[in-house]
Amino acid sequence: MNKLFIVILSFLLTGCSLFQPSMQKTFESSIENAPYDAIIVPGVPYNGSSWSTTMKMRIHWSKYLYENGITKNIIYSGGAVYTNYYEYKVMKLYGIELGIPDSVIFIDSLAEHSVENVYYGFLESKKYGFSNIALATDIFQAKNVRKFIDKHELPIAILPAVFDSLMTLDRYEPLIKPESTKSVIFISIEDRENLFQRLKGTLGRQIIWNIEDVNNTRYQNKFRRQGRLIE
Repeated sequence: MNKLFIVILSFLLTGCSLFQPSMQKTFESSIENAPYDAIIVPGVPYNGSSWSTTMKMRIHWSKYLYENGITKNIIYSGGAVYTNYYEYKVMKLYGIELGIPDSVIFIDSLAEHSVENVYYGFLESKKYGFSNIALATDIFQAKNVRKFIDKHELPIAILPAVFDSLMTLDRYEPLIKPESTKSVIFISIEDRENLFQRLKGTLGRQIIWNIEDVNNTRYQNKFRRQGRLIE
């Protein structure tokens, strides 16, 4: 499995070489503000038997950031979206088995899309008084959600998983018992929402915003008209 991980990882990161320079600079810039109170780690669907390469990458990356003192806490984010397993619960189990203390792991169960991982993870961080926050994920997702973070002026840094650091990790694959991570009542998002609704979610157009997080008056008025603003 480690060899397969390396092959797939090398292919993915080589294929996105155009992302690498900017993401490397993003990481180097963000690391200057470490340690972070918490990092937000977006979820990945789980099939009930094994974690995907993407989930494995994100969890090992979160462990690396914690063990190297770059973050004090970790927020795993993601509900039961495409499968009946809560993504945040699965990631937490893997994280604990990898040696991350339970006491530093927090969760967000609301997010169903990448940008929702960002905002709802951010809301979770505020509940615990965390103020210095970063998003920790692969470079593909980091590249995509950076536009959302910048657009809405969210105080969230980005710690993309950089190739050189990833290749130094001990990609140990622990065993977990996923039964406890299942949703009792589950309907796949593909059955709950049509393609247009899922696209809206992907673009962040189903997020319910707190007014204190919306600095732009134009967006405040827009979200108020849409019934997506809590005042």
